[in-house]
Amino acid sequence: MSIFPKNHPFPVEAYFKSTTVLSFAVPKTELGPLIPECLELDTFDDTWGFIAMAMVQTKQLRPKGFPKFLGNDFFLVGFRIFVRYQTSWGKRLRGLYILKSETDKKKMELLGNIFTSYSYTTTDITHVNDANGFRIFSKKSDFNLVFENTAAEVTLPKSSPFSNRKEARRFAGPLPFTFSYNKPKNEVLIIEGVRSNWTPEPLHVVDHSISFLNTLHLKEVKLANAFRIEEVPYQWKKGKKDQWKP
Repeated sequence: MSIFPKNHPFPVEAYFKSTTVLSFAVPKTELGPLIPECLELDTFDDTWGFIAMAMVQTKQLRPKGFPKFLGNDFFLVGFRIFVRYQTSWGKRLRGLYILKSETDKKKMELLGNIFTSYSYTTTDITHVNDANGFRIFSKKSDFNLVFENTAAEVTLPKSSPFSNRKEARRFAGPLPFTFSYNKPKNEVLIIEGVRSNWTPEPLHVVDHSISFLNTLHLKEVKLANAFRIEEVPYQWKKGKKDQWKP
């Protein structure tokens, strides 16, 4: 048993140099079994649920209040499901449920797994920029994402269930809250994120292959949107527990 709390015992701050998010639409009947009973899917048109793959270049990540030079730079990759949660005090929150968390440095894996329940693993992550766009890929985790810069207006993927960019932005992530569930205690841990300068810009996806999505054995997975956000100060508040009553 760990002697350290895994419930985000203190606030954390960082600077998001860039955040790249791809959201995938999955029929709600397929996605529902992947979330705990205390949560419900956040759906579109009462038909589609969504998995987001977020890739974040963080700088100076550290406990809040610590000087910046004590912070660390990490690349983080996370897979999350868009969900909603009804608190015991009657508030309805919109957020994300964690499926998988990866980082490019062992230090982040160790510290992340001491103080959170996100189950970080370390992998290779490469980010390459050129005049035409950029690519993010990993050999170990077996994903490859290629994005193109274009002077034309970026349209939604042909497979997207959204009819316009405004609808798509609702599922661009990250959202204000992240939830973890301790089933034996019927306890939900709520982590609130605070951000500014959050202006998602649509991306043109040239190619994408993500092995992790295949491991979920979902029959229908559609690329719904892709966005990039840059230069964002960000912080996570101290975790807050809530007793869920079935």
